[in-house]
Amino acid sequence: MTGTLTSDTEVRTVRAGRPGPGPVRCAVGDLLLADLPVSVVFFHDGPLDPDALAAGLARALGDLPEFAGRLRTAPDGELWIDTDDSGVPFTVADAPYTLTEAFDRMALPAGGLVDHVRATEARREPLPLLTVRLNRLTDGGCALGVSWHHAVGDMQTFALLMRAWSAGTEGTAPPAVVRAPDRDAQLDAHLPAADCGTPALRLPAPAEAAELRRAVAGASLANRTVQVWFSPAETARLRAAHSADAGRRLSANDALCAHLLHVLREIDGAGDEEQTLTMPVNLRRVLGLPDGALGNLLGEIRLPYRPGTAPAEYAAELRTAIEEFTEKHLSVRSNLRFLEQVGRDRVGECVPAGFDPGRRTLTVSSWCRLGLQDLPLAGRLPLAFSPAATLQLPWTSWLVEGPRGEGHLYTLVLPARAAAKLRTAADLLHPHRRADDPRPALAPRKLL
Repeated sequence: MTGTLTSDTEVRTVRAGRPGPGPVRCAVGDLLLADLPVSVVFFHDGPLDPDALAAGLARALGDLPEFAGRLRTAPDGELWIDTDDSGVPFTVADAPYTLTEAFDRMALPAGGLVDHVRATEARREPLPLLTVRLNRLTDGGCALGVSWHHAVGDMQTFALLMRAWSAGTEGTAPPAVVRAPDRDAQLDAHLPAADCGTPALRLPAPAEAAELRRAVAGASLANRTVQVWFSPAETARLRAAHSADAGRRLSANDALCAHLLHVLREIDGAGDEEQTLTMPVNLRRVLGLPDGALGNLLGEIRLPYRPGTAPAEYAAELRTAIEEFTEKHLSVRSNLRFLEQVGRDRVGECVPAGFDPGRRTLTVSSWCRLGLQDLPLAGRLPLAFSPAATLQLPWTSWLVEGPRGEGHLYTLVLPARAAAKLRTAADLLHPHRRADDPRPALAPRKLL
């Protein structure tokens, strides 16, 4: 590890000390996400030892060298990860916030708690694929901001890094990691011969492509981030009510997704229009891949919410879609056929079918049940965990466990007018909340 020190900020580079086993050829799923960073923050109600963190991270990078590598675009357009141990910038800095104030900044695109990976530039320049920032707060707590390049992997891949990092600081056994030098080939070996027949990506017409570029360029000005908390008891009541109305057992995710889209339709006046929910699905569970497989092993369900549909009815439709995913929603082979038709070199022009802000298509990514709040770092468990605002793309959202792993924290990005309406819709959001329901362990002012 090397570093420089100023009066209140230290920046060092953390390395495993050895290169990885060799370059990794990215899959189509990685290419589709190769312009996106993903950023999160872990909140701790006490200090973390930066030296112990750095040493543990160095051990973790030995198990997952992709995070310490660099991207390389080959002349044929293929994207590779060179596991060359170029390293991870690790910053330690004082931040002028209390723990509650820091948590409140999660809704700000320039919250200052994360050094967001420069994803687009990293495809052309040897830039880091992972950054770490330890913010020392004024009340003795800290906020650990982590950002990684989406081409390296999805949330399950990041969870493997965090388990390895925790093992590196606590002296426990690291997780089993399954890497493949050719990610497309690895996935192909587990795919059925046929899928749903409809690709999950599309090539927008020039006018729509220009509109999408404008939406991305103006995202931080046009959109706002809102966070909503549902207590464990409130979620249980919502789930029970929807299950009773639907006449079948539903998951908390089914009930919450249906409820949230229903609320958004109500405040946005979409009663007579169809609106689609897109939900990413972990292909490891669907296809029998090991939990330790790296990459963006994601499919998606796109389910229209039709006018007149009751929330419980929609929750049941979502449950059925999950059960029938392989037959009716799996689209990996269809994606490959689509790229063969338009030319694989045009993958950068394609967008996921579920990204359609013009039609208010809502994407809900569930990051629950990954156990991230059960992982100690340098002897201390996090008090809370949250996505951090990055590109502020409209109609994108994330569902995670709430502070101390209790309840659900829902983070969503909306056009400014819709966000303002949602902030005054407490009765619609919380019909199952009771006055004696406890507040979360960490509750900023703007949490709904």
